[in-house]
Amino acid sequence: MTDAYARDPMGNGAPLAPEVLDRLIPALRAHPTTLVFLAYDGAEAVGIATCFLGFSTFHARSLINVHDLAVLPGHRGQGVARRLLDAVERKARALGCCKLTLEVLENNAPARHLYTSAGFAQATYVEAAGGALFYAKPL
Repeated sequence: MTDAYARDPMGNGAPLAPEVLDRLIPALRAHPTTLVFLAYDGAEAVGIATCFLGFSTFHARSLINVHDLAVLPGHRGQGVARRLLDAVERKARALGCCKLTLEVLENNAPARHLYTSAGFAQATYVEAAGGALFYAKPL
């Protein structure tokens, strides 16, 4: 599922490297905060939400970051992603988390619409400081 997402133009636009594919599942299993939610159509996995527990210092409580959310192209528009988000939210509430976080590409209009309709918005902590931006530094 993650490789299918990586191949999507709104993912990485390319397949995962063979060495990444070899390491991915063992590394996710070994990571202490991994949460993976899968959606099935019969026996076929059609959607995934790969999440990680984090921590909010401003709330002194855990949070869940939705790191990857993807649905196979043939199953999009059927509510699969929304049901995955709902499952993540239920888990977050059961764990006493203070919030859910995620990042989305600014040109991914369908995903942005989904997230907005599910109650997500650009993070703003103090109005005068503006909205939060996500930065990355490849190593």
